[in-house]
Amino acid sequence: MALKDMYAYAVQTAAGKFHGTTEEKDGKFYWNGTVASDAEKNEIWNAFKTIPTWQNDIVADIRVTGAPATAGAGASGQTYTVKAGDTLSKIAKEHLGNANDYMKIFNLNKDQLTDPDKIKPGQVLRLP
Repeated sequence: MALKDMYAYAVQTAAGKFHGTTEEKDGKFYWNGTVASDAEKNEIWNAFKTIPTWQNDIVADIRVTGAPATAGAGASGQTYTVKAGDTLSKIAKEHLGNANDYMKIFNLNKDQLTDPDKIKPGQVLRLP
């Protein structure tokens, strides 16, 4: 079984929070990137620890930035935390002035979004 499969819970936990790379190499699962808060970092580490052999399998450098990773962020540097009932169109209308600009938000956040209709409360989205 591949380590990535064994650590699927950690990968799922990190989705939308972890900005960086994961790589399986030489029998280890390497993580190198950033998260916005200590709480997010701890969530990922706690997910690692659900596997008894995690200390032998994981090599991780997860840094806390205090804000979402800015690689590819818009010039504004602004972010928005998704709330229950939000849609990208609603967020675009409130923050960009035009609901039809929702694809600008989607495209800027493709590292954590796969479908413009599937956003989750708690996700931190970069705004153009």
